[in-house]
Amino acid sequence: MEFKGSGLLLDIEGATSSIRFVHDVMFPYVREHLVFFLDTGWGDPEVVLAREQIAADAGTSGSADRRWVVDEVTRLMDGDVKATGLKQLQGLIWRDGFESGRLVAHVYDDVVPALRRWRRQGVDVRIYSSGSVTAQKLFFGHTVHGDLLPLLGGHYDTWTGPKKEADSYRAIAHAFERPADEILFVSDSLDELEAAREAGCATVLSIRPENPPVDGEPGHPSIRSFDEILIER
Repeated sequence: MEFKGSGLLLDIEGATSSIRFVHDVMFPYVREHLVFFLDTGWGDPEVVLAREQIAADAGTSGSADRRWVVDEVTRLMDGDVKATGLKQLQGLIWRDGFESGRLVAHVYDDVVPALRRWRRQGVDVRIYSSGSVTAQKLFFGHTVHGDLLPLLGGHYDTWTGPKKEADSYRAIAHAFERPADEILFVSDSLDELEAAREAGCATVLSIRPENPPVDGEPGHPSIRSFDEILIER
């Protein structure tokens, strides 16, 4: 995959990190610590904002009690819903895990050399994930390869917009301060890639060992390693 632009936008799950790590480690961590976290931090300002957003996402007016929040978070996670409030609360719970050392983020072995290579080339590499910006920074700040945040130029989450809508990528291109066609988006999701391409971005499908199979012709160039992305500057 040859690309002549100057911006790279990367998904996390299925692109930089294993789907298995996210689903088998990070999500269970939230379920295991949810009740205790709410019991001990219910009145903390960040928790208040997260649970108020969860209620707003659900269309519930007024304050919700702890039992409702636990049930709603569980329901959203069971359905793999990319709700903003849920992602905020997950990020707060993961912060405790990463900062305590109980969580260490997985990234594929080819990711770190690629990030360093692109940085030397002057490429602006940023992250776009349904996980909150807080969670993203914790993730890349506490990986099996150490702190990768200095290699990243920015982060976007669902506050920017849904990942399957073209306007989200237009907003990101505006934040990059460069034309959309100078940005390459890497994801394992065809719906996300279609939205990015509609916005004018270049796209590439990430194929990793644990990713779900893609039916039919994907309609996008594909890679199995970041080593296959060649930036021409």
